[in-house]
Order: sequence, then structure tokens, then C-alpha cells
Amino acid sequence: MQGREGVRPVTDADGLIGALDVGGTHVSAGLVDLRSAAVEPGSRVRLPLPANGSRDELVARLVRAARAVAGGQLRLAVAVPGPFDYKAGVSLITHKLGSLCGVDLRSELCAALDLPEPTAVRFLNDADAFALGEWWAGAARGHDRTVGVTLGTGLGSAFADCGRLVHDGPRVPPGGELYRLRFRGAPVEETISRGALLARYGDARVDVDELAVRARAGEPRARLVLEELGVALAELLTPWLGRFEATCLVVGGSIARSWDVFGTRVRVGLESVDTLRAVDAAEHLDDAPLLGAALVASRDP
Repeated sequence: MQGREGVRPVTDADGLIGALDVGGTHVSAGLVDLRSAAVEPGSRVRLPLPANGSRDELVARLVRAARAVAGGQLRLAVAVPGPFDYKAGVSLITHKLGSLCGVDLRSELCAALDLPEPTAVRFLNDADAFALGEWWAGAARGHDRTVGVTLGTGLGSAFADCGRLVHDGPRVPPGGELYRLRFRGAPVEETISRGALLARYGDARVDVDELAVRARAGEPRARLVLEELGVALAELLTPWLGRFEATCLVVGGSIARSWDVFGTRVRVGLESVDTLRAVDAAEHLDDAPLLGAALVASRDP
């Protein structure tokens, strides 16, 4: 198989990689076929991660998910949010799943799965994994310079040039992470996040999915707050997409399920970015982080 730039050619011996996507409330797993750039049908697993779970309980859930997809494989790919020491495999997260903070997850997973350390388990930021997954097999396929944004509890972002992540330099925000920025005089997630969206709507009983249902049904306020999110996202992204000379923006995360309500506002707001050829929601909302993590794990360390 002839690989695209940044994608190592696949052989029969290394065609499958087990992948995990660790979130704040659950862990998803799937077996990725590198030859077809897809998650194997029937291999998906999703387990809850209790917010106040103990260290042993949370590690056991991750191991259980990994075992479901790592049988017979020599490598495991793990997408996980920051802060995280991705080289060492150690969580630095304190605001959620706090019992995992300081835990060497690479050693835990290698020991439980009898995998050889240190390269058998590769860790990757979840937004980075999402962007690479969509570049490899989704909405950003065929684009040289891709920006991926995930909208959910927080704001995730990634910048990729021909399938290689760009974290430094004048073309991208520090670390490639938009959430670090200030926007309209405040931290950006005070405007662009699930919490900010629901606070503007003003009904604590409603989550984003219900908000979108109401917007589609014609409720003016629900549509307004979602469209305002689209306007704000475009305003935030315009200078960075321009600096990066992005050809594609792909949007994921739980809020992207409402793209039909606010996506037009994003597209209109980005019309001044001359290099953009595509602005779309993810093709693989659930699988993109698994695909991207597996892609990175398939490359030589």
C-alpha cells in the first residue's frame, strides 16, 4: 500500500492497532485497521469513568477497555486530554479524574497487557488525535494544512501540516492550544464552551442536545445562542487560520452534533480567510480520535 505523506506504509504484520480515547466521563476503545483507515466493525467499547473513582478503579477501567482491543497486538494508542506528559505517559490532570494525577499509565497498561515498554503504548493529545483522524480518513482528507477544533466541556484545537502536528512557531497559538487565549477580554472558554453556551441560554435543566432540538423546532432563543457561538468561533479563528494558511477547518466534539444550527455562521464568519477551501463538521465524531491516535502509533517513535 502506498502511504500518503506522513503515513507509514502498512504490512500484514502491523495492520491493526488498538486505540483508546480517554474523556472526562468515559473511555472509548476500538481496533483500528491501518489498511482501510477505519475502526473495525464490532470492536468498539465504551466504559464510564466515575468522576470520583479511586486510582485503582480508574486504572482498572482503562485496562479493561484496552484488553478489549489489544489482544494479539504489540502496540496501543491512547488519546487523552491535557495537561498530560505524553512522552512519559503520566497524567497531570487535576480538574477531572483527579485520582489519575501522577499515575504512570504507560507502565500500568504495559504491565496489565504484557506489552514491551517503552514504545508499545503511545499517548497523544485528544484534539491532536481528532485532527489527524479527520485528515487521514475524514472531512480534512486531501488538505495540506488542517485545523481541528473540538467543542465540548472545553475548547480543544490542533494544527496539522501535511499530517504533521505543529505546536510551535508564529503560525499557531502557544502549544497549538486556543484554550490558552483570552477572547473578548476574558479566558476564551468563558465564551466558547458547553458551560458558556448553557449559561447564555439560562436554563440549567437543558443540555446542548436539547438546546439544538429546540433550535431546530424554531425556538428563537435556542437558535440565537447557538448561532452566537458560531459567530464567536469564527471571530476567534479568523486570525489564526490566516496565519496558518489553513485550507480546511474541521469541527468536532459534542457540540458539533448541532453543526446544522450554527455551522452557517461559522462559514460566513470565515469568508475573509482566502486560503480556506472547506469548513465542515467531522465525518467521524466518535472515531476520529481513535484513528488519529492509531496513525501516530503506526509511525516510528
